Amino acid sequence: MTEQITTVSAYAAPAPDAPLELTTVPRRAVGEFDVLIDIKYAGICHSDIHQARDGWGEGIFPMVPGHEIAGVVAEVGAGVSKFAVGDRVGVGCMVDSCRECENCRAGLEQYCVKGNVPTYNGLGKDGEPTYGGYSTHIVVDEAYTVRIPDGLALDVAAPLLCAGITTYSPLKRWNAGPGKKIAVVGLGGLGHMAVKIAHAMGAEVTVLSQSLRKKADGERLGADHYYATSDDATFEQLAGSFDMILSTVSAPLPLDKYLGLLRTEGAFVNVGAPEEPVSLNLFSVIGGGKTLAGSMIGGIRETQEMLDFCAGHGLGSEIELIRADQINEAYERVLASDVRYRFVIDAATI
Repeated sequence: MTEQITTVSAYAAPAPDAPLELTTVPRRAVGEFDVLIDIKYAGICHSDIHQARDGWGEGIFPMVPGHEIAGVVAEVGAGVSKFAVGDRVGVGCMVDSCRECENCRAGLEQYCVKGNVPTYNGLGKDGEPTYGGYSTHIVVDEAYTVRIPDGLALDVAAPLLCAGITTYSPLKRWNAGPGKKIAVVGLGGLGHMAVKIAHAMGAEVTVLSQSLRKKADGERLGADHYYATSDDATFEQLAGSFDMILSTVSAPLPLDKYLGLLRTEGAFVNVGAPEEPVSLNLFSVIGGGKTLAGSMIGGIRETQEMLDFCAGHGLGSEIELIRADQINEAYERVLASDVRYRFVIDAATI
């Protein structure tokens, strides 16, 4: 970014619950280890809506959401060694961390002891607010930038920077693969990628959804089985069936019922984050030695690994490409579960 360019066009929420509107936001000049990214596409994640509406606590406004960013390097700092102008790159949910704590050194920057710097709705080390991907350009340290393999189109790759890594990381950690029975709760933006990835890993995949409305989609994406959780018979029929259940929904679930679907020493892993607390009878985990766990995105190394895995298996997100002036409509459609399966903003329309 030349010194003359200090602001870029973006869509921002000016206040909690306010419609997003076209505005400008500042971007720092390209530093020694920075890359300037010409954003091509930005995915809309349900967490964008949670934060723009203060669902997870008080936000920083004006807020430019967007942490599923795919674009092309337009400029590099003098010390940059990983990327060159013209490279296809992505940025996920964080743009910095302390780099020194045990977790950062282990490649688990998402769990930085001092707190990572989120791509938006956060404060950088310079004390300035971070602004996300609903914009034309972003400046990011090369250490928090990943390469998008040539085998992935940028538009379908963008959602992988959150939805892809958020599901890949726990599936890998709990050894999804041949001989394992994996259930995915919810077939939405996260869930549809969980199905694709678990299937590519070789697991037997079951979708647990409120209804059978998306059954044909689920099977097309790689699900071996599909059940409606609104039917109580599902919980009787599938009791003790799964090695791992991955919950991708942001609504509170009756955890005791779902834990009953696990095999002995199975794991129920949450990546969806409800705004409300959930209740649990601890005997549901004590009996059977079961695990109730959570997982949050992945580190930078693992995010690159996920992108390479997806490229190798031909896995992109199922998307609906929209113009930037359709963002507010898209938010309402996400809340109504009316998207199959990820809205992606064409940044050329900002």
